[in-house]
Amino acid sequence: MVQLNNVFNNENMKCTAQGGQYYIYEHQTDLSTSPSYASTSYFMQKMNVKKRQALCVLNNSAVKVQAGAMQWLTGAVEMSSGVSGVGNLFGKMVKGAVTGESAVKPVYQGSGYLMLEPTYHHLLIEDVGAWGSGIVLDDGLFLACDAQLNETVVRRQNLSSAVLGGEGLFNLSLSGQGFCVLESPVPREELFEFVLQDDVVKIDGNMAIAWSSSLQFTVEKSSKSLIGSGLSGEGFVNVYRGTGKILMAPTMSGTVKFNLNGPEQTVARAH
Repeated sequence: MVQLNNVFNNENMKCTAQGGQYYIYEHQTDLSTSPSYASTSYFMQKMNVKKRQALCVLNNSAVKVQAGAMQWLTGAVEMSSGVSGVGNLFGKMVKGAVTGESAVKPVYQGSGYLMLEPTYHHLLIEDVGAWGSGIVLDDGLFLACDAQLNETVVRRQNLSSAVLGGEGLFNLSLSGQGFCVLESPVPREELFEFVLQDDVVKIDGNMAIAWSSSLQFTVEKSSKSLIGSGLSGEGFVNVYRGTGKILMAPTMSGTVKFNLNGPEQTVARAH
């Protein structure tokens, strides 16, 4: 038996979201800040730049996570690679190479607690079943999901959608009944949500972080003529058609610079 102290009763850790077997914990203050980094840490906290962690509470269930994401686990929990053979490993390596995700996603199964590594990204819990036929993710967003969810790679309908739209040619898609955890560049409160019913949404740039797999994605000129598109300053736009849902960040992906576990720091050089 393992007794957990100063974890769930830690006043500095606040549970901000829950869905399925996942709980998002947010560290309110960085209590381990060094004196030389104190002022930066102070303003980070004021600007909502905080460490966040996803806790998976397993109850005779299984979860699939991004490789290297596990921080600690306890209970009757077994880990497997999720690889059934050489051919399966090769297929996973190909999927990982084209989607920007880890090639092998370990599976943790049993009953107990699994805590994932802290990150400064914002963590979102999504009910995949509520997305209908499935959810398509922008590169690098996947953190964890219920192991029973189907994981596939979807390809753009044409090469121009990737080259002109600023997107990759392939994306990870999750489908089935269950939940997933995503790493988002912006908090849930800033995400725009479009619900389409046989309609069209046009977005200038790759700011959509997730969309329904039922939507048709293309890249088109913002105007009927190429000259008109050039004069408008918009050029080509990403177009989503059909029935489904889109989550869009209000800023371009990559405008906020993050490393693996914290924000980048700039060191001034003496001239």
